[in-house]
Amino acid sequence: MRINDVEKVVGVIPQADVVEGRFGLFVANSDSYNYGSREDLPGFRVPADSAEAEAARWCVTFAVSNAKPPFYVAQPDFGFALRYGGFDQAENVPFSATVHMTYPGYKESQTIPSGTPALAYGQGIVTIPSGQYIYNASLRNAGAFVIVANTDEDTTDAGKPKYQATWDDRVVGTVEHYDTATGDLTIRQR
Repeated sequence: MRINDVEKVVGVIPQADVVEGRFGLFVANSDSYNYGSREDLPGFRVPADSAEAEAARWCVTFAVSNAKPPFYVAQPDFGFALRYGGFDQAENVPFSATVHMTYPGYKESQTIPSGTPALAYGQGIVTIPSGQYIYNASLRNAGAFVIVANTDEDTTDAGKPKYQATWDDRVVGTVEHYDTATGDLTIRQR
């Protein structure tokens, strides 16, 4: 996903794993970290039904990081007792993790793990890569209306932009450009 122009940015905590570039809404944040340092951020998730899809006007991406690689997903967690020699805790090593040698925000279509700080963009222009929206031939036309897919109607495609023929309250933006060579879709969010 590429951010071409942005007017609003909000730090969020995804409440479930979410693919970068999906649209969603703000919800209560149930995640706490480091003595509650993330509790003041809103939660984020893809819409479950058409009513929530109407409120799903935020496009999520990785938060900017100055950390050095490698990046571990999921980051191993060693509880207080394990760090200080407590043998009364359940063993959590060896662990499985995906290791990125390049920051995942520099790659397209990566999954943002639940509980990881992220950024939600609203009222801007975003470019969604091929495969990350529900294709319809009408999306090739500038000005086509775009709505957000939800779990009830589109199951695993929830959060992906898709075409709608008529204007209503669910429209989150319009197509600005469709790249015929790559299939990338540029959307102007409203």
